[in-house]
Amino acid sequence: MTIEEFPRAWSGLKKQVKSLDTPWLESYAARDRDPFKVLISCILSLRTQDKTTGEASERLFALASDPEALAGLPVKTIEKSIYPVGFYHVKAQRVKAISREIIKRYDGKVPDTIEELLTFKGVGRKTANLVVVLGYDKPGICVDTHVHRITNRWGYVQTRNPEGTEYALREKLPQKYWKEINGLLVSFGQNICKPISPLCSVCDINKYCGKIGVGRSR
Repeated sequence: MTIEEFPRAWSGLKKQVKSLDTPWLESYAARDRDPFKVLISCILSLRTQDKTTGEASERLFALASDPEALAGLPVKTIEKSIYPVGFYHVKAQRVKAISREIIKRYDGKVPDTIEELLTFKGVGRKTANLVVVLGYDKPGICVDTHVHRITNRWGYVQTRNPEGTEYALREKLPQKYWKEINGLLVSFGQNICKPISPLCSVCDINKYCGKIGVGRSR
């Protein structure tokens, strides 16, 4: 996929994704653009399916929906509310610690820059970008496994890991596309452009794809 082809491919991508399920966090942020809830939900979502993340987040926020309340919960209570997210023991301790740091260092307000968010233990670039985009509606490029895989499969970038993909996209991708790319490609990657044997026969942007690394498709 070339730079010149990208706008046409983007149009087809958005049209096709309209018929697919929206990632849970995208849907939640559309209803409640609270940076703290976005941050905590992102942490809970790591290595956890959307449905499990959504249910765990709702249970936790029913008990504590701001840093002060969450910092005051016993770790065991947090664990019970977020189970069965992956690594729930570690995540319970982590979200409590982050809540305390937000109170101590930022007067209870989640910072709105990637650099500051990365200072929290357990917050990587994917989470930091999502908080900036979904919590503050500021430009950011959240690159997860779907964004990394698909943009490389297209041939739009040639990178080895998600962090490299983020930096490559920041250089190449016009900023007007940044905020939407993660939500679109997560949905697209879960349903059409799958890791193994992608559904190329029903892909609306098939003709723009370089199919880099695709050995078998349907």
